[in-house]
Parts: sequence; C-alpha cells; structure tokens
Amino acid sequence: MRRSRYEITLAIALSIAMPTLSQAAQNPALPNHALTPGATNPAVTQATIRSTICVVGYTKTIRPPASYTNKLKRTQLDSGYNYQGDLDMRNYEEDHLIPLEIGGSARSVANLWPEPRRITQGASMKDKLENKLHLLICSGQVTLKVAQQAFAVNWIAGYKKYIGAV
Repeated sequence: MRRSRYEITLAIALSIAMPTLSQAAQNPALPNHALTPGATNPAVTQATIRSTICVVGYTKTIRPPASYTNKLKRTQLDSGYNYQGDLDMRNYEEDHLIPLEIGGSARSVANLWPEPRRITQGASMKDKLENKLHLLICSGQVTLKVAQQAFAVNWIAGYKKYIGAV
C-alpha cells in the first residue's frame, strides 16, 4: 500500500511524539496535547457566530467525510496514539477536540484525535458538553473563546463547570 506524503508526515510526527503519549496514563478521555492541542476555524469568530455555528445544520456543511477521518484514525492508532494498545477502530471516535459546533477546525490534525468510546468519561459525555456550550454561545451567555478554551485546556474540567459532577 502506497502512503501519501500527508500520511508519512503524520506517522513521523507521531513516532517522534511516542514518548509523550502518556494521556492514557493520566486520563484516557483526554487527548495527548502534544499531538492534539486543538485548532479553530478562522471563519468562526465572535462576530460571525450568527452566520456560522448558530445556523442550524452548519456543521454538516464543514464536517470532513468518513474517508478522511477513518484514514487519519487508522494512522494515529497504528502509530501508537491508542488506549492500552487497542487498535480496533470501532472502539474510537475520531473526534474534534474543539468541536465544530463551537468553531473547531474541521480537518486540522491538531484538532482531531482517536477518542476512546468505552471508557467512563468518553465520547458521549464530551458530546453533552459540546451541546451545552453551543447553546450557551448562541444565547450570548458564554463567549466563543471561553467555550473553545474549555475544550482546548481540559474538557472534563469544562464538563464539571458547565454541567456538573462527572
């Protein structure tokens, strides 16, 4: 199988970062911030939220296809960005650290990571925070930047702050 320049570059970056792949030791629900620091969509700003993220169906217009995210997930898992050596793609959601519905970058590798599904603080819990912060942004109760930081820094702490006990 021939690999694209992108896949080779990603594989090299992941192999260099291997010694830092310790998020699973800390909390498998959080990404490795050396690999996934988060990235935002420059088209989404506080001034544009009414014409972007607060429009019903907006994320469908920018969400990358499964062919893109599945290829990235396979490369990440094979390169060591996985939970306890589990390489089964069904056990992960290729997730945006900063969600699309709060202005996260759709295709940036810096914003996508293989989030384990079968852990206590997994993808479904993060989805609840995504929905809550989206509503708070669009109702003017939280700024876009504050919501984005809640995910970029530690989404579990954000969950505790905006939703309650984990």
